[in-house]
Amino acid sequence: MTLHEAQQQLTISLYNLYDNREAANIADWVIEHVTGMRKIDRIVHKQSPLPPHQLTQIQQYTQELLNHKPVQYVLHEAWFYGMALYVDENVLIPRPETEELVEWVLEQVGSQKKEDSSYILPPTSYFSILDIGTGSGCIPISLKKKLPQAEVYACDVSEQALAVAAKNAATQQTPVQFLQADFLHTASWPTLPTVDIIVSNPPYIPHHNSSTMLQNVLAYEPHLALFVPNEDPLVFYDAIARFAKEKLRPGGSIFVEIHEDLGEQTKALFESNGFVAVVKKDLQGKDRMVKAELADVIIS
Repeated sequence: MTLHEAQQQLTISLYNLYDNREAANIADWVIEHVTGMRKIDRIVHKQSPLPPHQLTQIQQYTQELLNHKPVQYVLHEAWFYGMALYVDENVLIPRPETEELVEWVLEQVGSQKKEDSSYILPPTSYFSILDIGTGSGCIPISLKKKLPQAEVYACDVSEQALAVAAKNAATQQTPVQFLQADFLHTASWPTLPTVDIIVSNPPYIPHHNSSTMLQNVLAYEPHLALFVPNEDPLVFYDAIARFAKEKLRPGGSIFVEIHEDLGEQTKALFESNGFVAVVKKDLQGKDRMVKAELADVIIS
């Protein structure tokens, strides 16, 4: 079978699960991963026969994809902020909206540097960041790459997730300090550092929303990192607010990703804990992020 035939066959097999464009994109990704050939090279060599071991690998990947397994888990690869990260079923697949959260942190740090203000950064060049519920490590690794002077910490309840995050940090050559902690249990808080910036993409989907979610998400992504109780969907934000009153340095900031339907409720929760908060929309126009600071600090 030629390279072109293999890609066409894979693309057609995915039409029942994905729209035509997404099926083509997934097939393109798989073929590039298996062959190591860029798109232009695959066009030039499209009539070249594929070696048997590559055909076998494509067939294996096809079967996994047809079982609704996300391509990122099939290939153990997800792209985030220009990086290829290792992922498996122990961690969520990084989403584009989380890149926007990272960008918001970087914009804020950059603007404060230009204004020589200490309302996020302390007077020295040193500052510290804690990512709560790190999963694949995509947030702290991205921040450390762009802010090498920062001391970056990340915590998660899952040992398996922390192993994935540490693997990614090593691959990206970004020294991040990973800590295991069950964040909803206050007994773990003394083991976590005092920092200038808290960032988090915590679980925020109420269980009742699962009926409208895609099969590939429900069947493969870790429910521990997705769902919260129907009766307490803001449980993690409440914990972050209370933790921040103990562990956030004066002038520090909190950046969190949120449920698109709970923006105002999340903002109100932080305000009820003595913070000033703002909601930010993502590029799709959905309420997706909240920034919070102590009430005696003015948010720009």
